[in-house]
Amino acid sequence: MVQASYPAWQDAAAPAAQVILVTGASGYVGSHVTKLLLEEGHRVRGTVRSLENEAKIDSLKNLVPDAKFPLELVAADLTKDEGWDKAVEGCSGIMHVASPFPDLTNVVVPEEELIGPAKEGTLRVLKAAAAASAKTVKRVVLTASFASVFGEPTPEADKVYNEENWTDPESATIDSYTKSKTIAEKAAWDFVKELPDDQKFELAVINPTLIMGPALLEGHKNATSVNLMSQIVNKAYPGVPRLNFSICDVRDVAKAHVKALTIPEAANNRHIISTDSVWMKDIAMAVAKEFKPQGYSISTGQLPYFLCWVAGLFNKGMKNNVLPRIGKVLKVDNKRMVEVLGVEPTAIDCTLQDMVYSLVDLGIVRKAKKYKQAGSRAEVPAVNGEVEEDKKEEKEGEEKAEEDGEKKELEPEDKEKKEDEEIKEDKPEQKEDTKEKEEAVKEEKKEETEGEK
Repeated sequence: MVQASYPAWQDAAAPAAQVILVTGASGYVGSHVTKLLLEEGHRVRGTVRSLENEAKIDSLKNLVPDAKFPLELVAADLTKDEGWDKAVEGCSGIMHVASPFPDLTNVVVPEEELIGPAKEGTLRVLKAAAAASAKTVKRVVLTASFASVFGEPTPEADKVYNEENWTDPESATIDSYTKSKTIAEKAAWDFVKELPDDQKFELAVINPTLIMGPALLEGHKNATSVNLMSQIVNKAYPGVPRLNFSICDVRDVAKAHVKALTIPEAANNRHIISTDSVWMKDIAMAVAKEFKPQGYSISTGQLPYFLCWVAGLFNKGMKNNVLPRIGKVLKVDNKRMVEVLGVEPTAIDCTLQDMVYSLVDLGIVRKAKKYKQAGSRAEVPAVNGEVEEDKKEEKEGEEKAEEDGEKKELEPEDKEKKEDEEIKEDKPEQKEDTKEKEEAVKEEKKEETEGEK
């Protein structure tokens, strides 16, 4: 287990007294943050909207079975005031990860369903932190989004976007999700700025680009990036649009959160988390390279713009969120991620392939007949006995090969062939013996001649 690291305001000698709150602990990102904190030896309290789902609760508590401190879970909903005072009680740090994240590829979500919950939910957590800060809370790490750094469909040519950039929430060309994330982050910074001295706490913000990588829970099937990958693996479309994404690994995002909680230089700063920009076709190619041999049919062809345009006539998500981005390349600066937080980006192929393995293991994506679980995140029972059947066939094939081998040993022609091979192998040795004899005779003649002289 990795030894926990503690900032100056934490008592490293008494880690049991230090509780870290993770909001949305069961979410795609929240579960990774929770898992990493537990692995590092922290006491972790996670919020979930309800404690009634026993299957979800058990899965969360089993993320790190040998954790030094068992995971504590409390019920708290971002849309309600109740529960937040209890959630932050006794906490030295807060990871505010919980946030609505809709599937923007298929639907257009009304602004009122996103902006209100995103902003008010963030302020509920920060108000509870401020009320407790005089006693315990010293730093809050807020999960924002790169959407609040740049959310327009068309980036400026050759511009590299960094933490100094902000999306204009009043822009008519941004979608409701981008607007909600921008307003929520701005509200957080304004709230902390206006706090009286006796309620002050430090704020660090994480701005990840499109988050990919392994899921930890079956419930993550509804996450936007998980849904995107499921469509690629399940060949939901005959090809992929010419889209370029800046992506990052969910495990790197979790590392960034933990680092932002403990590194002094992270306080009062934003941090973009990005591995690199990549075309959707390259994403499909990386997945196909690993999974086509295992029985998955993955489309790696490029969809013509015209087909995307036609699809946009029937799909508002395609029309508003995909078409404007076709062919556009986004350049992102991840210097603070690497140099300040010390998080080295995970290789893209590893991110994508580990993600698919996790989705198959969790039953989110079907298990193909040739799936061998090579490199898979966890050992799980095969679906419909397909993998067991493959193993049975392999065993039968091996037994048959052994029987055929025994029969061949009895065939005369094989014996003759084997004898010929043995003779051929002996010939070099015979040659060597003859050569040595010839040299010995020459040496004797030479000595006789010298003697006569």
